[in-house]
Amino acid sequence: MIDEKLNKEKWSENVIIVDADYIDSVAFDLTVNFERMLNRRIPKADMARWIECVALDGGLRAGNHETQVVLIHRKEKASMDYFVPSDYETELNGKAFCSSLGEFVVSSFPVEDVVSGSDFFLDVLNMVCAQKDVKRVMVVPNAEDQALYDDMRMALRRVDDDKRVTVLAMQPMMGGNFRQEILGYSIMNALGIRAEELK
Repeated sequence: MIDEKLNKEKWSENVIIVDADYIDSVAFDLTVNFERMLNRRIPKADMARWIECVALDGGLRAGNHETQVVLIHRKEKASMDYFVPSDYETELNGKAFCSSLGEFVVSSFPVEDVVSGSDFFLDVLNMVCAQKDVKRVMVVPNAEDQALYDDMRMALRRVDDDKRVTVLAMQPMMGGNFRQEILGYSIMNALGIRAEELK
């Protein structure tokens, strides 16, 4: 059951679809592990920096692009714990920022009680991939949910060949009609963890 607002949306060429609860839990895990390993406090992840990294992973390059970012989250969760800005309604939904990659417009959608989080995520993914104006889709699912991942792989088989779809997960997953990138690198970057610290 897709939100009415999503149905009326005018979609950009580039769309990032995110399970926000999942990336928040990944940021928590990375924070705990790296604080121990690096023996220093890790700040909250910079949301704008993370979004930029995801866009780069999806093949976007410098230019005057417009990218829509769709954050999907549990209804009872009003904000993220390990990202800044974090409040869905007041700090993220309807907000935009610019970088060398163009403009990013953020929307947040709570999962309503009438549908499961996985079904809602798949509905949004299918709807975005069906839009003829959309050329590039970056997807950040909870790939640890095997049933969701399998359903997503099946759904992406039907996507037109002229669309570039990139799935970000914490480890290489069984492939499909999409490219893959490792999610941990972008979140580490957003948390301010530098490669030279890990030597």
